[in-house]
Amino acid sequence: MAHSARRDSPEFPDFSLLKRLVRDQLIYLLEQLPGKKDLFIEADLMSPLDRIANVSTLKQHEVDKLYKVEYKPVISTSDQLCFLIRPRIQTVKWICDVVNADKAAGRFKRYKIIFTPQKFYACEAVLEEQGIFGDVTSDEWAFYLLPLDDDIISLELPEFLRDNFLAGDQRWVRTAGSALHLLHSLYGPFSKLYGIGRCSKMTYECWRKLVEEGEQKAHQAEIGNVFLIDRDVDFVTPLCSQVVYEGLVDDIFRIKCGCVEFGPDVTSSDKSVKVMLNSQDKVFSEIRNEHFSNVFGFLSQKARNLQTAYDKRRGMDIKQMKAFVSEELKGLKQEHRLLSLHIGASESMMKKKTKQDFQELLKTEHSLLEGFEIRECISYIEEHINRQVSMIESLRLLCLLSATENGLLPKDFRSLKAQYLQSYGVDHLLTFSNLKQLGLLVEQQPGETLTVMESRVGKLVNDKTAGKLTDAFSSLAKKGNFRALSRRLNLVPKSDEEYDLRVPRDMAYVFSGAYVPLSCKLIEQVLEKDGWTGLEEVTRLLNGHEFAVTGSSGADLKPKNNAQRVVLVMFLGGCTFSEISALRFLGREKGYKFIVVTTSIINSSRLIEALLDDHV
Repeated sequence: MAHSARRDSPEFPDFSLLKRLVRDQLIYLLEQLPGKKDLFIEADLMSPLDRIANVSTLKQHEVDKLYKVEYKPVISTSDQLCFLIRPRIQTVKWICDVVNADKAAGRFKRYKIIFTPQKFYACEAVLEEQGIFGDVTSDEWAFYLLPLDDDIISLELPEFLRDNFLAGDQRWVRTAGSALHLLHSLYGPFSKLYGIGRCSKMTYECWRKLVEEGEQKAHQAEIGNVFLIDRDVDFVTPLCSQVVYEGLVDDIFRIKCGCVEFGPDVTSSDKSVKVMLNSQDKVFSEIRNEHFSNVFGFLSQKARNLQTAYDKRRGMDIKQMKAFVSEELKGLKQEHRLLSLHIGASESMMKKKTKQDFQELLKTEHSLLEGFEIRECISYIEEHINRQVSMIESLRLLCLLSATENGLLPKDFRSLKAQYLQSYGVDHLLTFSNLKQLGLLVEQQPGETLTVMESRVGKLVNDKTAGKLTDAFSSLAKKGNFRALSRRLNLVPKSDEEYDLRVPRDMAYVFSGAYVPLSCKLIEQVLEKDGWTGLEEVTRLLNGHEFAVTGSSGADLKPKNNAQRVVLVMFLGGCTFSEISALRFLGREKGYKFIVVTTSIINSSRLIEALLDDHV
């Protein structure tokens, strides 16, 4: 069931060092405020922090009480308050209110703000404006990378997507560059760096400056090649429904920091259970990358094997029974518990997906990807909207229609937009504006063919004085070429061929054989060709910003070793579990080991939610 890796596959580097480094740094920062203190933690930092330093670790370093930042008056009686926060203006203003309230009441306390992963000048400016700059001390906790598994590392920055690609705020680029520099310092030197996208280019430039400024330490490379890719190079992939097991679990139960909470419908009890989903879970590690249609067969076989292992007890003498209990029983019980949870999760997912006519939904998505029966697809989307099935789902289907069809015909755009606003409310007008700005939901311009549009955009891109206008047009151009890209890269396999999902032949299996993720196909092609040579037409359709450079001096001159086949792929703006499964498949086929570094794990819902207007 689980695909075996090639015998010559390299090993993954040990990323536990990343956890130890950030934990030690956090402890050092907490000890700079000696004595008992209360710690206020921003809500979205709680899960990442739990993976680094648990409550007992914090207590050992004189953290008395823990509070979640809730933007209301503080009830703490401690005379030392420590705030662990993201560099957000809203949170800093709340801290200013807390400090000023204490000053007004004559309470004198010590305050420390720990910004993570970095502090911004704007935050310090707020402290100064509010008159408390001298009352607080502030530090940075360089918590750039959280290893979620052997091959997945997250920056846990879900705001990266909206801030960078929608608002044009590039403040997180330095964070991404610093994260890459940390990996280079610990596991480099890198031999080759490839990338595509404006943000990737800036991240590379930032990393290069950090390398030039820092000390060069010679050590054995554990990572050979690096690929940087912007999320807006491929928005089609995260808009598709996921059908590999891990992706479906994320879509339905929401995986957070590598952990999922299964409710009573899965546990068959009145309690919810938190489960860590990683390669240490023997059951999960074998089904995580499988198409969902194969999962039940595997779980049934696993249950039979487990029963056979239990049955070994019959006929044992006392000595054998003692050995069985001490060596095997605990492991079998653990496996049994996990097996029952994954069976429960699979049954729950089957019920939910049947209710939503999942097969019909997938058929519509596949038609959109192939470019067939578009009128029937539009009718399906209209029905979806008018039945008010799901606000997010309807918007996702509209975006997928626009992204695959190079924009909507004016009459279709107006009609579908009107129906959506009538069904879900006119307060979504600003959301439509956001999606248009990003090029995700656009109206085709009458009388303008794609070729004319491309040539105009080409002229604008070459004009360095065009500024924001260039960026807006390049964004539109990027989303307008899916059909041409699909043909050139063979993203949609021929539908007349039977696709056996039990024995996948390419990365398309992650979408039931209907579509190879564009992002993963690009990575495959560039590694195969050792650069962008031969892909000039593809990069033109993606509007460029591609690069291929030799890494640290002399690194690529060393004899080829296993590190050359360890490839780090950094997704700027988020990555889906479907893409991770596709890269694992590619790695098994080609003898690579892929390490995925992403600003956050996303799926279609999170992508759309990130682009909703703030007030919706």
